Amino acid sequence: MVKQNFWYKNAIMYSLDVETFKDANGDGVGDFEGLTQCLDYLSGLGITCLWLLPFYPSPNRDNGYDVMDYYNVDPRLGTLGDFVKFIHQAESQGIRVIIDLVVNHTSIEHPWFQDARTHKNSKYRNYYVWSEQQPPKNQPELIAFPTIEDNIWEYDEKAEAYYLHHFFKEQPDLNISNPEVQEEICKIMGFWLELGVSGFRIDAAPFLIKGVGINGETQEDLQHFLEEMQNFVISHRTDGVLLAEANVPPNKIPIYFGNGNRMQILFNFLVNQAMFLALVRQEASTLWQGLKALPDIPDTGEWLNFVRHHDELTLDALSESERQEVFEALAPEKNMQIFGRGIRRRLAPMMNGNRKKIELIYSLMLSLPGIPLLRYGEEIGMGDDLSLQGRTSVRTPMQWSNQPNGGFSNAPAENLTQPVISEGEYSYQLVNVCEQQRDPNSLINWTERLIRIRKQCPQFGQGKWHLLETDHPAVFAHCCQGKDESILALHNLGDQGCNITLKSSENYQYLMDVFGDQYYDPLDQSLTFIPLSAYGYRWLRVNPKN
Repeated sequence: MVKQNFWYKNAIMYSLDVETFKDANGDGVGDFEGLTQCLDYLSGLGITCLWLLPFYPSPNRDNGYDVMDYYNVDPRLGTLGDFVKFIHQAESQGIRVIIDLVVNHTSIEHPWFQDARTHKNSKYRNYYVWSEQQPPKNQPELIAFPTIEDNIWEYDEKAEAYYLHHFFKEQPDLNISNPEVQEEICKIMGFWLELGVSGFRIDAAPFLIKGVGINGETQEDLQHFLEEMQNFVISHRTDGVLLAEANVPPNKIPIYFGNGNRMQILFNFLVNQAMFLALVRQEASTLWQGLKALPDIPDTGEWLNFVRHHDELTLDALSESERQEVFEALAPEKNMQIFGRGIRRRLAPMMNGNRKKIELIYSLMLSLPGIPLLRYGEEIGMGDDLSLQGRTSVRTPMQWSNQPNGGFSNAPAENLTQPVISEGEYSYQLVNVCEQQRDPNSLINWTERLIRIRKQCPQFGQGKWHLLETDHPAVFAHCCQGKDESILALHNLGDQGCNITLKSSENYQYLMDVFGDQYYDPLDQSLTFIPLSAYGYRWLRVNPKN
């Protein structure tokens, strides 16, 4: 068996879309040359792994998730040569790169689908899922975008058949049960691994193995392909990783981790939703329950914790009443909500710019067991543009300076791939990298310090974690145990300061504070009287008592 490298367990991940990060050639579209120029910035921030959203050639019906060529770069973003140069420069900065692998579906304009439509004997006909009879329409739970699409089957006149699509009708689903499709997917992974990527984010992983409309294949049969994917990646790059986007109930999570032979990393959707509900309620037990609901995972497995990413803040794991609680507090207007289940806002506006709350949330996220993920612009508290349609509200260009277009591009504003935020309290004139880097008390400098301290606490990524009871309902406490020392993290979700006692304080010996929202006097060794300010947080280095 190939020995695996668990570098990812203490990675600091950062997600971005090349198209909206930095434009080097002045055409209004971000590109790989611009991203390469920003690697010093990302390295200085403390980032060790980049997750790139799709950069393949695409008609862009779904922000690049409708791929029409898996072996190339969107010409607006550069060339394969630019990509290789970027990878080389990232490696020299100690930054790994994982990329989106979008193989649940292709674009309707992909040559495979165009050929498949022409006749039933096409080589590519069985690359997709077809039905010559009209399939049943009453399957709303299978529709990814229920407010946009009303069916998962679309009739194609040229093919004289219906094709399956869980997402937009411009994104026909691939037939994953077809060995030729599986071989194509492995070829795609092999191509990009040879160019230097460290792994892949598997987009829409549950849809990949649903098996809807596929005759003679069970879900268990399709799940075995996840093992084949990991075997392929590890055989080509021993430190390669697979990150699954799998927003599923707790009892379904083991499908994706397997026995350590499938995905190594899963997004922690359950805890993300529990965290926001707990924040709204100012109630630590809600987050406690979310963490308790997680199943045990293999030693090779890890959770990816996040506050926001490129899609909506989904609340689909909450009950209807819980979802309404969060909507009322964080997205009270209908225009702030999407698909009936999520919020299309960035964190800073959701918190009304409250710096103490923002710090609390990121301190909590970076201390939770697993890998932390930051999204571009979170380090400066970027806002959103609710005048834009759908998910694009949180996909505006990076704000680098107070220069025109926020320093993203020197193209005329009307030529930008997305408009920059130019009005209000989150405008690029007020919220940008350059201004904040000059201010020692800015959010970006606080974030850089947070990441630096997090790197000094590998227990959060690799330690055994325990939830701890306190005598205050708003204070969430947990401990991550290392070989020699442990880190104990305390977060006050409430708007009132307090003094708390750990109910298991006799099990730990206080050594020192390592991070906090303010300077706190050292504690006595018993951990029986711990001050916390409103929305306060403290990371403590402790010794477990045996």
